Amino acid sequence: MLVSATEMLNKAKAGHYAVGQFNINNLEWTKAILLTAQELNSPVILGVSEGAGKYMGGYKTVVGMVKGLIEEQKITVPVALHLDHGSYDHCYKCLEAGFSSIMFDGSHYPIDENVAKTTELVKAAHDKGVSIEAEVGAIGGEEDGVVGMGECADPKECKAIADLGVDFLAAGIGNIHGKYPANWAGLSFETLDAIQQLTGELPLVLHGGTGIPADMIQKAISLGVAKINVNTECQLSFTAATRKYFEEGKDQVGKGYDPRKVLAPGFEAIKATVKEKMELFGSVGKA
Repeated sequence: MLVSATEMLNKAKAGHYAVGQFNINNLEWTKAILLTAQELNSPVILGVSEGAGKYMGGYKTVVGMVKGLIEEQKITVPVALHLDHGSYDHCYKCLEAGFSSIMFDGSHYPIDENVAKTTELVKAAHDKGVSIEAEVGAIGGEEDGVVGMGECADPKECKAIADLGVDFLAAGIGNIHGKYPANWAGLSFETLDAIQQLTGELPLVLHGGTGIPADMIQKAISLGVAKINVNTECQLSFTAATRKYFEEGKDQVGKGYDPRKVLAPGFEAIKATVKEKMELFGSVGKA
């Protein structure tokens, strides 16, 4: 059964750990993440970008797959199914399809319009018992064709959006999606601290969790980050394991061409990456 992310993130913020949002792309991804969460007794958030939703055949397909896996694999830890970087229209599509959490990314709108649309979506989500994340200040890097440089959010704007009743807030603190460039300046803890001082108990979200050094992750958690998004790192480990399978010629041996065999090393690689992140974030045993 799917749950909203509100309770798990409030508990994480109070307990000084973070829950990982791991983006899903297909059945292998979803099953690997759910099984790892169950093994480690950790709450988990499954993230779905608009592009991934389209790739998997639509939001209702995703909901059916996730609910089926939770039931058949006997997953008892809290699981939230979350729209990642949702547009206004897609937030409504996911509410209709049965997602338990949504993110409205209104960061590219003028602040007044972001406020108006967020206000409306907060009510629509809460009417269905769904949690909602908002974003202030563009997160850098590229995600589904949206490119940003890793800006820092204005703490006062964060406070204005937080006051609309969102359940958690993504604020740009110099983080980016994808691989971090060699000249990356690091996270702005001053910005994060200023945001937390104004937003209080509200759980904060760190996007672009791939490639941020462990000590920075832990410091961010100590300053109120309760949700950390991971996507690229799982993709890199999946691809490396799959490449090795072919390089070693395993597809040429016996029934090595069977897609279930081809995808098995990548599946295990995702599990290992998710385990490493859950241990780093401190969510193990917190379900």
